[in-house]
Amino acid sequence: MAMGPEPWLAECAGMTPPKPSSDAAAARRVPEPRSCYPVFHPITTRWMDNDIYGHVNNVVYYSWFDTAVNAYLIGQGALDIHGGEVIGLVVETQCNYFAPLAFPQAIDAGIRVARLGSTSVRYEVGLFAQGEPLSAAAGHFVHVYVDRRSRRPCALPDALREALEPLRRDAA
Repeated sequence: MAMGPEPWLAECAGMTPPKPSSDAAAARRVPEPRSCYPVFHPITTRWMDNDIYGHVNNVVYYSWFDTAVNAYLIGQGALDIHGGEVIGLVVETQCNYFAPLAFPQAIDAGIRVARLGSTSVRYEVGLFAQGEPLSAAAGHFVHVYVDRRSRRPCALPDALREALEPLRRDAA
């Protein structure tokens, strides 16, 4: 089913920074507004998320990415973590940090799909302190979907593809 550009895409179309002149600049990202993400999942910080420096430890952000995306997929009926024949394995992750987050802040995880392939999906997640307009962190991870038993890549199930289509950044 062909879909037109989602309304949230229009505001983010110009958010891609200009082509960098060095590899170091290529890795830099900038905070994005909430409007760049079509759906959000609430995250509750925990006391144990903070490290000795008084902010959420970097490893926790990756857990939040995984939690937000999988909660969305389960909520859409697109992922059965206990009995589904197809499961997603994380094969790549990355995160940029722009502002500290700390317990007891409430966090909103914005979710979008940067690439929807035949066997894999690249998700992009922005983490926002509740009420803040710009992301405190942003990153991505890639799921390769595999047969649960053989662990061999397989085609994305139709229900999964349907759940992810509205989140595509490249839908324009």
